[in-house]
Amino acid sequence: MELSDHYNALKLKIMDRKEPFERFVAMLENETTWLTAPASTRFHLAQERGLLKHSVGVAETLLRFRGFLAPKISEESCVIVGLFHDVGKLGAPGKPYYLPNDNEGMVKNRGICYKTNPDVVTMGLAVRSLYLISQYISLSETEAQAIAYHDGQYIDDNKVVAHKEEPLTLLLHWADYWTAHIYEEGRDKQI
Repeated sequence: MELSDHYNALKLKIMDRKEPFERFVAMLENETTWLTAPASTRFHLAQERGLLKHSVGVAETLLRFRGFLAPKISEESCVIVGLFHDVGKLGAPGKPYYLPNDNEGMVKNRGICYKTNPDVVTMGLAVRSLYLISQYISLSETEAQAIAYHDGQYIDDNKVVAHKEEPLTLLLHWADYWTAHIYEEGRDKQI
């Protein structure tokens, strides 16, 4: 199955907030680099469509984790936070966060294929994700916490929720980490 098939299957799971979800997705697909953006400058799927690949992977992994750990959490919440947890990496409509790196030495010698756009207002990526999503989709407190703290305790600022994470926050963190470090690095072949 192609990436676009997985992405479209996830979109079909949204029922209760279908209209705002579809408006948000239309904005992402038509006014940002959502369908083509890398997931990072160098390491984490620093390739065309890397962000979409990662986001779809996280949403699918999150749904799997939900199925055996927390089936009472709605699939819709899982899809929304899974797909959009890193949407802040897009920057803003008309101002992509990642730009192709025009420094050939950095690309050739260090593998840094993208650079961040200095014209995008500086803020944390999770904060930017919440900013973008909340303009279209009403999030529950639990969904907002999950997106805001999805990097877990790897981020010093996230210690404010240490040992107070909602189950969705933990599931999103684990799904994000598992997807990036097991599936995307190809380490799942050893399991």
